Amino acid sequence: MQIHLIDGTYELYRSFYGAPSATSPDGQEVGGTRGLLRSLAALLRRADCTHVAIAFDHVIESFRNELFAGYKTGEGIDSALYAQFPLAEAAAEALGMTVWPMVDFEADDALATGAARWSVEKSVERIVICSPDKDFAQCVEGDRIVLWDRMRDKIIDEAGVAEKWGVSPGSIPDLLALMGDSADGIPGIPRWGQKSSATLLAEYRSIEAIPGDCGDWAVPVRGAAGLSAQLEENREDALLYKRLATLRRDVPLDEKLVDLRWRGARRGKLEALAKSIGDTRLVDRITTWHPDED
Repeated sequence: MQIHLIDGTYELYRSFYGAPSATSPDGQEVGGTRGLLRSLAALLRRADCTHVAIAFDHVIESFRNELFAGYKTGEGIDSALYAQFPLAEAAAEALGMTVWPMVDFEADDALATGAARWSVEKSVERIVICSPDKDFAQCVEGDRIVLWDRMRDKIIDEAGVAEKWGVSPGSIPDLLALMGDSADGIPGIPRWGQKSSATLLAEYRSIEAIPGDCGDWAVPVRGAAGLSAQLEENREDALLYKRLATLRRDVPLDEKLVDLRWRGARRGKLEALAKSIGDTRLVDRITTWHPDED
């Protein structure tokens, strides 16, 4: 079997900015939710989508905001998008999916935990993390745990991570710590860009292993002296940024593998939700209903 793990927050963002705007009968913007429902319904129609879970950032802030004041918050999110967060979770539940709404942790942490937990199961052939986000690249293992860019229909395995980002999956947090990640509010180390960071990490694999004296570096890097000086001056910050970029694998998820098996949409919930967002035609496209509600 395959397990599909979905970044629900990313999917809602993608639908909000990619799907047509639409309003519900009560005047609320629901275009993102409509797009999300149709996208998830299409995924669930795939024959290989038998076990699935989706995680959402129920709130934007997490434990990382306590570690670093500059970490991402909900500030600046379009209010019409933010208002659809609860609707998106309800949509996934109505489709019969296992839903993980994260508060103290982030959605990314839940998916990383699920990937680590079930990748050791002999009955699991492959775990597919449905996101192209570079944060998830640290979870990739060979061709057993992979990323799937659904929009481009592209699978990224371990070789693909090295090709795309220049480092192995285990070095992704170090890469993000050095070069920064503006999407998450990680500033990075001055002068360290992706090329210089990847070059050093391809050789040393971790920030901790990079020699303090650039004269000891085994690979040539342009501006080595300046880079070395900045790293030594900000090494403590770099290690904090690495901690921020490292996905947790210890989120307390209650589900067992059998609980991830998709058994069909929940008719009552889906009909009610579809009516509330003014998109009842979607219900007619559902062919598999949960046996307890068919």
